[in-house]
Amino acid sequence: MAVHLLSYEVSDLCLGKPPLNPLPISATVADALTAIKSSDYQFISVWTTAAGNAVHDRCIGKVSMVDIIFYLCKDNNLESPSSALNSPVSVLLSDVPGLVTHVEASLSLMDAIDLILQGTQNLVVPIKTSSRRKLQKPLFCWLTEEDIIRFLLNSIGLFSPTPTISIDRLGIINPNFLSIDYHSLSSTSIEAFSQSLSRQQTSVAVIDGDGILIGEISPFILACSTGDLMDCGGPTEELVKIMRSRLKDRKLEEFVICSETDNNGYSVRMVRSAEAIVCHPWSSLVAVMIQAIAHRVNYVWVIEEDYSLVGIVTFSSILGVFHEDLQSMV
Repeated sequence: MAVHLLSYEVSDLCLGKPPLNPLPISATVADALTAIKSSDYQFISVWTTAAGNAVHDRCIGKVSMVDIIFYLCKDNNLESPSSALNSPVSVLLSDVPGLVTHVEASLSLMDAIDLILQGTQNLVVPIKTSSRRKLQKPLFCWLTEEDIIRFLLNSIGLFSPTPTISIDRLGIINPNFLSIDYHSLSSTSIEAFSQSLSRQQTSVAVIDGDGILIGEISPFILACSTGDLMDCGGPTEELVKIMRSRLKDRKLEEFVICSETDNNGYSVRMVRSAEAIVCHPWSSLVAVMIQAIAHRVNYVWVIEEDYSLVGIVTFSSILGVFHEDLQSMV
């Protein structure tokens, strides 16, 4: 029976995870850029500091490479990239409440899933240390949807027959997703991608006029396509030149993997490296879980045999299925 899973705490899921390297709220965008380069996570955590009491330091948000890209690509920042890099890191934080939540190490697995389903993207969990080891400051780590999905996958047999049921039958294919047309100018994808990343942690689908999935614009592609910016290390003259040439003169080309079409701009034409991870409505739940984890994404696009896009399955919707199963055992 899967009932024994109800006894697990979030600390059990954090074993071996690297500690967060807190970035103070007093840091700059350039500091965030440098911190991301050396981080073990896709996001870096931003913290406020309680004067004289490190125990009450709090994580108030997270920042990714894509957040920095979006900020630097604003019109006024393109005119003065050096000033933009010296802006406070607070300008990068999302205004969506509850994306990051502090929890106790003893929080139950069920309660952790509840928080994820309510919209939390990262749980901040204190790392347990030996009583003999005295630290000046407590250590914390992230716990994400992916961590919980991986944990459940290790005990997938206990949920039989649910994992073998198709995602269509389970009703977890979401037909509401963000997409842009294959021939759209790259600059038109900025708002859609920003919304997709901040609220859903997914990508933007690229489709043609017949609704056929051509590819996607993902955080991973954006981060990789601008990776050389991270190697510059800070707001130097070299970085300023790169910012101007890459983001202004090329019409925001770095936002997508694209090809030149005419003198008016660039179209969102995805290349092989930008192909999306897909499944079919009849794919089993466990197959979709394995597929997503293998490719380090928290969603899978759902297509028909003719490659027409019908929806998306996310880790959040998958967790909803397991949450119902676990609730039935309480």
